[in-house]
Amino acid sequence: MSTTWEMRVPDYDEDRTTDDTTQTMRQALTGGAERLKVERPVNTLHEFDADVSEDFDSPHALFSDLRGRCPVAHTSDFEGFWVLTKYEDVFRTLADVETFSTAVQNVVPRVATSGRRPPLHLDPPEHTPYRRAVTPLFSTVRMQHWEPIVRRITQDLFQPLVDRGEGDICVDFSYRLPIFVLAEFFNIPPAQAEKIRDIGADFNRALQTKDMAKLEQTSLFLYEVARDIIELRKREPLDPKEDPTSALLAARQDGEPLPEPMILGTIRQLLVVGIIAPTTFTGSMVIHLARHPEHHRMLKDDPSLIPAALEELLRLYTPYRGFARTPKRDVEIGGRLIRKDEAIALSFTSANRDPDAFEDPDEFRLDRAKTRQHMAFGFGPHQCAGAPLARLMLRVTLEEIIAKTSRIEITGPVPMTTWPEYGPLSVPVQFS
Repeated sequence: MSTTWEMRVPDYDEDRTTDDTTQTMRQALTGGAERLKVERPVNTLHEFDADVSEDFDSPHALFSDLRGRCPVAHTSDFEGFWVLTKYEDVFRTLADVETFSTAVQNVVPRVATSGRRPPLHLDPPEHTPYRRAVTPLFSTVRMQHWEPIVRRITQDLFQPLVDRGEGDICVDFSYRLPIFVLAEFFNIPPAQAEKIRDIGADFNRALQTKDMAKLEQTSLFLYEVARDIIELRKREPLDPKEDPTSALLAARQDGEPLPEPMILGTIRQLLVVGIIAPTTFTGSMVIHLARHPEHHRMLKDDPSLIPAALEELLRLYTPYRGFARTPKRDVEIGGRLIRKDEAIALSFTSANRDPDAFEDPDEFRLDRAKTRQHMAFGFGPHQCAGAPLARLMLRVTLEEIIAKTSRIEITGPVPMTTWPEYGPLSVPVQFS
């Protein structure tokens, strides 16, 4: 049975850098942890390889090929899943929340090791009270409050690289930035914030390299951190308009407080939701500037272009290709029959380079008509609630890089993450 598409208006979300040397960390990333091994599923239809070593450009080449010959494709890798590569197919699937669920599996490959974590792991309307509680914390007014704080953290972390004239933009900078910002965002005491900064980077590395033992270990530690935050806010509540934990504790659904185990899952989710994508996407931005010094010069000559440039870079190097949905019934998409309960990956990375949605999709252009909005932050009820804070971190990062450097050169290997993300894990650079 085919699904009937309904268009809906939008209303997104799914973790220790120690004092080890950068070289040690880069060796760990380059070598990678042992890959996650799974048995082949019953459905062995195999139209592309997902579990492969990649370089910076190969995922885009794969998606270009699939969009042309098999836009709705299946692989038997990672337990087996379908992937949607066309903009309209991804858009319609995100909009049809009654047919496609995020509660069964929210990313491909499946990486969750513990508990359901609102709002990403819940479908509407179950997810709505959790999202409603945190959305006001990402308002324009709140982002104006956060900008000087984010800029201070960004400058403190980036300046040592500038002073040395070299470093690893991911290992030395973007692994740390979102964790430091989130510690401030949650109003966490300094001692606890240090723990989050440490364990957050370990979680990040474990997720990127599919080290499932470390992933589970760090995930459980983050639950303990979340419990401590909740207990602290019960004793010392803050303004719910300024503190996410206080907002969740104050929220009411039908006059009743939200269940504390689900608040715990939400805090755990929010602690890490903003870590992965900024890490890899910052690396992608720097690679682009190194490859295109003319764009670096253009932005340096006219910094007012940076916000538009950020949006175009988000479209070109969208860091998510594996957000998942599961159909609640058999559906037909792009002429392919997808059975109930079969995992579907929504490749934002591919959709944002679909030539049917964007003219010259592989080109960096600041003159694009606003007829299509890129989907770097998703669409629909699970569109990223934290997108304003993510955009703020990334814009400030780009501004600081442009202001403090005149040319960037990549000086070593660039190991890549794999599904569900796209982007580099390490980008060694030299600045001039």
